[in-house]
Amino acid sequence: MANPKRRSSNSRTGKRRTHWKLKTPSSIECPQCGQHKLAHRICGNCGYYNGREVVETEGI
Repeated sequence: MANPKRRSSNSRTGKRRTHWKLKTPSSIECPQCGQHKLAHRICGNCGYYNGREVVETEGI
């Protein structure tokens, strides 16, 4: 197994790790109530998903 001959510098390590950043989750607008929600998730405000009510809510 190969071993490095020299220590890699901090800048070289940083250049390699530059793409390790977190991405912001994509949010969309709920077609029922207009609140922002995560994509492919039930709306926490109205309880709708894919045009039908999945979870009953107390009311808006």
